[in-house]
Amino acid sequence: MPGVTLPPFPEDVPVHPLLVVDYQLIKAGDPTEIDTLWKAATELGFWYLKNHGVDAEVNGMFDMGAETMALPLAEKMKYEQGDDGMSFGYKAAGANATDETGALDTVEFINVSKDDALSYPKPTHRTYPSTVNARMESTITPFVRKSWEVNETLLNVFNRRLGLPDGELAKRHRIEEPSGSEARCIKNPPKPGGISEAKAAIGAHTDFGSLSFLHNRLGGLQVLVPGSESWQYIKPIPGHAICNLGDAMAIFSGGILRSNLHRVIPPPGNQSPYERWSLVFFTRPGNSCQLDALSAESKMIADALAKGPTNKYQTGSTAAEWFARRIKNQRIKNRAGPETWRASRGTEHQPSAI
Repeated sequence: MPGVTLPPFPEDVPVHPLLVVDYQLIKAGDPTEIDTLWKAATELGFWYLKNHGVDAEVNGMFDMGAETMALPLAEKMKYEQGDDGMSFGYKAAGANATDETGALDTVEFINVSKDDALSYPKPTHRTYPSTVNARMESTITPFVRKSWEVNETLLNVFNRRLGLPDGELAKRHRIEEPSGSEARCIKNPPKPGGISEAKAAIGAHTDFGSLSFLHNRLGGLQVLVPGSESWQYIKPIPGHAICNLGDAMAIFSGGILRSNLHRVIPPPGNQSPYERWSLVFFTRPGNSCQLDALSAESKMIADALAKGPTNKYQTGSTAAEWFARRIKNQRIKNRAGPETWRASRGTEHQPSAI
């Protein structure tokens, strides 16, 4: 649980070294740091972010998550997100499939909508458990606002490097507009005896939205590096968030920016007996935004689209439709067969990558 002294990440597991980006240098417009961010975003789509200034809010969010998960299951289930494609609210362990065989996930989490945090005490989408409400104004809303600012700053860098008109990506990510953006606090149980590390807690996937801002204290996150057939751990580093791009940015950029496959498995080595807690802020486009490559607005994107699979980046779907399809088809109660899971997939999908 948050606050417990944890053993160090083991030195004998395969780790993929991420590039480190200094947020303060990005804000200052440092060209070398912007080049580093661009390299990370176009090659793997993952990077460490230091000096982001959100650590105090992160600690409070972990406390909120622990308080919420400690509630009786019957109380939490009053706020379950349901099977209709909405992500906001509580998700119980075993509610989702992790692969096309229908294997159940082992995690539980609480998702708080950006819109609900900003409109509190008036609900925009739904209500939440008492533990969430008690920390909404003191903890959750400040975390949402600061995380949004961090992600928006990074999106503006991508906007310029993609040759888009000023504010083009910002138009698709206005904080005032309804979206699927949310804060998620996740609890992974310890690895039960006898279950191999190949059994994923959260199956191989790409993220739904634009940019994920992740904070975790134990190992377990793995990436499938392009061109590789083996999974590699991402080592947690104190004071460093892990950022990654989601499908919306791959689509908007015509594949220039990478939304990479990743998964979460039980922590390795001496960390395996401990609960794994993580916290993510997901920035997603406005619900009504069309998810298509911005080829009319950028020659760079038009050129990339001409060289790649056009249909992959012309979805014919709004952000809300894209998001709801993927959420809905992960839910085990909606499962008809392997095709249900396949219908939940994003821009990258390898059925064998579980």
